[in-house]
Amino acid sequence: MTTDTTVFVSGATGFIALHIVNDLLKAGYTVIGSGRSQEKNGGLLKKFNNNPKLSMEIVEDIAAPNAFDEVFKKHGKEIKIVLHTASPFHFKTTNFEKDLLTPAVNGTKSILEAIKKYAADTVEKVIVTSSTAALVTPTDMNKGDLVITEESWNKDTWDSCQANAVAAYCGSKKFAEKTAWEFLKENKSSVKFTLSTINPGFVFGPQMFADSLKHGINTSSGIVSELIHSKVGGEFYNYCGPFIDVRDVSKAHLVAIEKPECTGQRLVLSEGLFCCQEIVDILNEEFPQLKGKIATGEPATGPSFLEKNSCKFDNSKTKKLLGFQFYNLKDCIVDTAAQMLEVQNEA
Repeated sequence: MTTDTTVFVSGATGFIALHIVNDLLKAGYTVIGSGRSQEKNGGLLKKFNNNPKLSMEIVEDIAAPNAFDEVFKKHGKEIKIVLHTASPFHFKTTNFEKDLLTPAVNGTKSILEAIKKYAADTVEKVIVTSSTAALVTPTDMNKGDLVITEESWNKDTWDSCQANAVAAYCGSKKFAEKTAWEFLKENKSSVKFTLSTINPGFVFGPQMFADSLKHGINTSSGIVSELIHSKVGGEFYNYCGPFIDVRDVSKAHLVAIEKPECTGQRLVLSEGLFCCQEIVDILNEEFPQLKGKIATGEPATGPSFLEKNSCKFDNSKTKKLLGFQFYNLKDCIVDTAAQMLEVQNEA
């Protein structure tokens, strides 16, 4: 790709997307982002020092019919790459179909429809930010003998995934991603773009801009924050699953743009498994100011807990395709927590 290539990033104000926007600008791309309001968009432009290669458009509700039409009417002839990172991610709902499933599917559908209508000849690549949630059903996550690969799919149906908020979120990722693959299959003759997906596990790592921590944080970062604020002798829920650093998620999007071998692939991002016990161990070992003031749980029992309580992820194919080393858990958590503590000290 040449440096005059224009990339559209949906949901550009999100945790992962801010890192992607930063990496794209550093690599010389022109970036058009979407955010939900003028206020959010203005704040983002200011954070990037009103970089002339960055502009923002408002897409208030990605689930609305024709949500992306205006953007592609206006910029369709410039945009070569589309990174669709926008998706609902919150558990504060009981109407799972209305608040999680339908918006995720419609958001994906509406961006692809807009490309077909206004940029069928110009958009060359679409990369959808999916999740490992699209690969495995939550109830299978604790099966120690199960191995998940790039070919795996979450087995829940539209109805069965509405059992609870976590299952519905995971279902929304599956159905949004399926929508993208099916759209391409059905419209192959009328669009020229190729498709890849990026499927990260729990995404930890520092915020692109530290002050984002003052305005609420993404769900994975919330796990670290809760453990930093845990009590001595306190109990914590031992979440476990595949993890990845946000900086690697961003980098993977750029590699997927630039490496032809990533075309048509699902890129599963995980640097192994984590559990909260391992995070607590890192916090106690690496931060003297926390030692003796936060929970300790059962030190060093993380690996044996994971062996029994988590399915395994084999993403060797992805690692080979991407060709770069991911951050390990210790470095990732240290950088995440250090930023949180710094912001806390300034408050």
